[in-house]
Parts: sequence; structure tokens; C-alpha cells
Amino acid sequence: MGSNLEPVAVTSQKHDPAWKHCEMFKNGDRVQLKCIYCGKIFKGGGIHRIKEHLAGQKGNASTCLRVQPDVRLLMQDSLNGVVMKKRKKQKLAEEITTYNAIDTSDIAAEFTDTCGLNTQVDLLPMSQAIEHTSSLFLNRDQGPNNRKKKSRIRKGASSSNNLPIINQSKRVNNQVHMAVARFLLDARVPLDAVNSVYFQPMIDVIASQGPPVSAPSYHDLRSWVLKSSVQEVRTDIDQCSSTWARTGCSVLIDELITGKGKILLNFLVYCPQGTMFLRSVDASTLINSTDYLYELLKEVVDEIGVRNVLQVVTSNEERYVIAGKRLTDAYPTLFWTPCAAHSIDLMLEDFNKLEWIDTIMEQAKSISRFIYNNNILLSMMRKFTLGVDLVDLGVTRSATDFLTLKRMQNIKHNLQSMVTSVEWAESPYSKKPEGFALLDYISNQSFWSTCSLICRLTDPILRLLRMVSSEERPAMPYVYAGVYRAKETIKKELVNKKDYSVYWNIIDHRWESLQRHPLHAAGFYLNPKFFYTTEEDVHLHIRSLVYDCIEKLVPDPKIQDKIVKETTSYLNSAGDFGRKMAVRARDTLFPAEWWSTYGGGCPNLARLAIRILSQTSSLIRSKPGRIPIEEMHETTNCIEHQRLNDLAFVQYNMWLRQRKNQEPDCMDSISYEKMELVHNWVSRREQMSEDLESSDWMAVDPPLGSIAPLGPLIDDIEALGTGFDDFEIFGGPKDSEEEIGEENTVNE
Repeated sequence: MGSNLEPVAVTSQKHDPAWKHCEMFKNGDRVQLKCIYCGKIFKGGGIHRIKEHLAGQKGNASTCLRVQPDVRLLMQDSLNGVVMKKRKKQKLAEEITTYNAIDTSDIAAEFTDTCGLNTQVDLLPMSQAIEHTSSLFLNRDQGPNNRKKKSRIRKGASSSNNLPIINQSKRVNNQVHMAVARFLLDARVPLDAVNSVYFQPMIDVIASQGPPVSAPSYHDLRSWVLKSSVQEVRTDIDQCSSTWARTGCSVLIDELITGKGKILLNFLVYCPQGTMFLRSVDASTLINSTDYLYELLKEVVDEIGVRNVLQVVTSNEERYVIAGKRLTDAYPTLFWTPCAAHSIDLMLEDFNKLEWIDTIMEQAKSISRFIYNNNILLSMMRKFTLGVDLVDLGVTRSATDFLTLKRMQNIKHNLQSMVTSVEWAESPYSKKPEGFALLDYISNQSFWSTCSLICRLTDPILRLLRMVSSEERPAMPYVYAGVYRAKETIKKELVNKKDYSVYWNIIDHRWESLQRHPLHAAGFYLNPKFFYTTEEDVHLHIRSLVYDCIEKLVPDPKIQDKIVKETTSYLNSAGDFGRKMAVRARDTLFPAEWWSTYGGGCPNLARLAIRILSQTSSLIRSKPGRIPIEEMHETTNCIEHQRLNDLAFVQYNMWLRQRKNQEPDCMDSISYEKMELVHNWVSRREQMSEDLESSDWMAVDPPLGSIAPLGPLIDDIEALGTGFDDFEIFGGPKDSEEEIGEENTVNE
């Protein structure tokens, strides 16, 4: 917990039962709450979010695994009571607003007299009680152009069609859900389309119009609607491009291999305002031509403006290395940068290939496969984990492997409770060979201690991968520190140099192309959170790389000299850099914002710092699906090609915008959409016992959400901490007695 949090007493005026199960702290003007069971700190959401956390119900908070069962039930009852009150108030308000012209007092009195109910029960007008057909097929007379007229409500009509609001609301919602489902199923739209951030707003707008609402035609969507959507996206891009002169931007070239073997190059632009898709090129026949790649890169840089571009980011293949070098020769003021996320993912792959880690992974996967291929066991597992899934999805397959192992480690006690329960003992699957193996692994302390060690070794690398793949903030200020922290963690864990050198060699091998990249070193040097907590020797070690950045990005020698002179003020924390506000803001503001706020005394250095600290270091890790990029390159009609080009342009940019703003959704780990990442954890192996009766998907309880690590949550950036004084990690000169002795022996 941060030292700036001040405890605050919970007063007697706070009557909600959840106040007895949390602590209140004050951080400046903001109030934060802490769960007394798991230590998780909530920076917002109030007591309701704590209640969701303790109740284990889906909402804006993760589930607490340490809360007592009686407390959990109490919180669930309290939440249910609040929901019912809100629903009653909302329905009553809607009814008064919508139907204030209808006199329903006689109907309500008759219903009350007949049923003996309290007059506070909300009633629906009779017109809404009419049942609609549940058939999947429409009768011709019931089509959209043959609507039947609605009958008016007559005063004194029979009350038999009136139902309490709760039952009627459920009936109406079911009708809406079935109507939406019929459209999705008939149009063969993937069901995860409902996860779009635009889905619920669409429903709301339709509902707000009232009946009847005419749907757009096929021609409308292909003509003026698409044209208007293109214009909206271009307006957003123009707003972003207006900031490039100040923050600079990064050009991203993402290579995509389609299902038909085509090789497409997608060109994107990154800036702190977001990532934008520019165009796609079919490079299937010329992908190995470095001349062709160079011309493509040059064309995009010219379009954006070489003044705005700080770096071009591509994958690490040799053809991109050659084309990137030619580009930097042609434009000396920009860098070519290999994708950092790809290098980090290769580190995890190499870790996974180590024999002792591979053995534990296979044991963990055998547990998962047995559970995920049986509906009874899957529901049993989700019951004991309070709806939390066993598999944790990452941005890559290797990340998914290690995140899932960490998830299993976090819910170890839940799994152990499951295999010692009556349900497990009475289940026929506990008597199968896979069931005995699962019991052995989950009950084996050696298995869990090894899992814990693997998690500790790989956790900083996973954090680094999340940081460089994140759209939330630019990654350039944190990459250098993230690699340092990963090596430091491994060194502290294994102590013996002979032991930790194995893992260091893996990291150094995959990080070789980026280890001395000037932008990464400058990002570390110009990040005040890290800079002011490092030793002077470290400053000297990376300062030469910072000078490389200055010489390359600032062609004017006079401005170069001014920047070097201004670095003295930054080094000595002089002027505004030394203000107490600036010192406090080192940990709270994004690095670029810090320079924008307190760098006025060093305008040239501040301008350069903002541009460097505003860049990403990686390509987009996840790929958009169902965007007609491949179809666009296949059509031979010029008019339709342009239409598909506009459609791909709109859909790709909407996906990028949604990807940045949306909260992580609760995706079922066995869903087809994520199968590429989780295949080895959920797919049944041939040697597993056949049990076709256990595949009833309707009998499986759905997952409720994600799980937080036991204890307080730590942001990935906060986990980097401060203090970088181990010169060995930076690759400094050997200074141990053993190494000096070895060098003397070689010299003799």
C-alpha cells in the first residue's frame, strides 16, 4: 500500500453491511476502499463495488476468494435487494412517463381486489401483454409490410391480461432476445458480435424511436451509410493527425497471412491518441523483394510526412531489416525498430521449451483438458472457484500458457477443496485414470511449489508483454526498465550465477536486436520515475545512446547543442524540475505529460522528450477478424474494389477504437473464437477416455469473470518500482573476484 494513503474511520452513519468488511483510506481528495480479506484496493466505485467483490457477482469488480461463506451470502442478499428496488423505481417512472394519458386506476383496483395484492405492484398496460409468435419463420401476413393494427385499451376491460411487472418484463426481454437471435442466426453473424460496444447503443436508439421503426435497406447500407461512416473515420484520423507535429508518430507494418495463403501488409499509424489503419497491400508475389518493401515503406512515410515519423516498426525478418536500413539511410531522421512484443513472446517460448518447465506444463494441461471436456467436472470446478475459469487468456499462446499456470496457482486451494469434496468422491469421473492423475497432481505439494517458481520467474516477462502490447499508454518509457526488472527478478530468485545465467542468456539472445536501441534507452533516461532513482554510473552507461537519439532526430546542430546543455538542468533537478509538485508528479503523471507540465524551462529537451516518450514499441498483437481485407484484394471490379476498400477501412478503424476503449470481456475459454490460444488446454487428446454423454453444453455453468491475484492488485507500471543500480544487468564490465581471476588467467 502506498505511503500516501491515510486511514479514515468508518462513521456510524454508514449503514450498508459492506462497511464492516472493508477499510477506508484517503489519497489526497479521493477516497479508496480496501477489502479486509484479500487486501485489494478499490480506487473508485464506492461501497457497491466492494459489495460486488465480496458477493462474487459479475460486475465491475473481481471476485474475492478469501471472504467467508456467510459474508458472501449476506452480500449477495444485499445486492439482490438493491437491484429489486432499482427495478421497481425505474419501471414505475417509465410507466408514469409513457402511459400518463391512460387511466389505469380502475384496472389497478380491479386487479388488486381480485388477487388481493398490494397496490404498490406495478402493472403493464394490456397492449404489452399480447404474446408474439415464437416461430422461427414468419407468416406472409405477419411480415414487416403487413403489420396488424394494435387494439386500443378500453377502460373497464378484463384484467386477465395484466401481469405483475417482473413476469411481464421477463417475457418482453425474452422476445427481444429471440428476435435478435433470429437475425444473427439467419444472417450467419458470429454470436460474439454482441460484445461490440455499439450493440447496446443500437438497441437503445431503436427502442427510443418507438414503433414503427423502418430498417435501412441493403442499398442504403452500401451507399450513403457507408459513405457517412468513412467520413466519420476520416474525421477521427484528421483529429489524431493534428497532434503528430507535437507528439510524433510510429508507422506500423503488420504482415498477415490469409487462409488462402495470401500475404497482406497492413499499414497503421500509432500516436497517443490511438492507432489508425491506413491501407492494405497484397504483397504475395513480391514479399521477398527488399526493393519492393523499401518502396512501400518510403511511400507511407512520405504520405504521413517524414517530420512526423520517429520510427517504423516491423517484424524481425531479414527482409524487413534490410528494407528498414535502406529507409533510415534515405531518411536519416527516423529509426527502424523491430517489434518488441515479438521478441518478448519468443522469450516465453524458449522458457517453455526447458525440460523441467515443459514437464509441469504438460501436467497442468492434462488437468485442464480432463475438466474442460466434461460438463459435470467443468460446472463443479466453476462452482468451487466461484465462477472463475481455469484458463486465463493472454495475447499469445505462450502468454496464455504461463498466465493459466499462474491462475491455477492462485486458485490452488479451490481446486484442492474440489477434489476432497463429496461431489468429487461421488462422481464417476473421479474413478477414471485421468481422475486419479488429476487428484495426484492437485494434492502434490511439489507440483504446486514448482508452479509457484515458474510463475515468479515469468511474471515480470508477462507484465512486460502486457505493457508493450497495451493501447492504454505509450510503451517506450517502460520497455528498458521492464527488461531490467525481469532479469533482476530471476537473479534474486536463483541467486547462483550459474543458475540464472541460463535464463539471462534466453532474454539477451531474444533482446539482442533491441538491447542497444537508442529509442528504448532514451525512453528510460527521460522517464523521471526511473531516472532520479538510478546511479550516476547508469546515467553514463546509457547517455551515449541518448546522444544518438539527439543526433538522429534533431538535424539542426544549434538545437542539438541547446538540448545537451538543457540535460544538465534535468540531471540536477534544477528549476521547475525540482519543485515539490514535480517530484510528486514523477509517479502519477505519464512521462510525456510530466515533461509537458514541468519542462518549460528546457523547451528543446522537453520537445524531444515528449516525442520519444509518446511512442509505442510493438505491432498490434491481436488480429481483427471478419474484416473483408482478403475479399478486397480478390475482386476484379474496380467499383466493388473501392467499396470493399472503404468497408475494410471503416471496420478496421472501428475495431482499433473499440479495442482501446473496451473493458476486457468475460470470454468463455472453450469458445471457438479463442481456440487458437487455448487449444492445448481444452482440446481432448486421443488417449483420454471417451464419454459422449458428458458433452451437454447446456448443462455447463457459464464463467462469471476474471480473478485477481490474491492480495492487493499492482499495476504493471507500478510493479516496475524504482531503483536500477545493478550494473551487471545493464551489461557493464565484470567486477566480481571470480571473473577478474578468470580474465587474469586468460591474459597470462
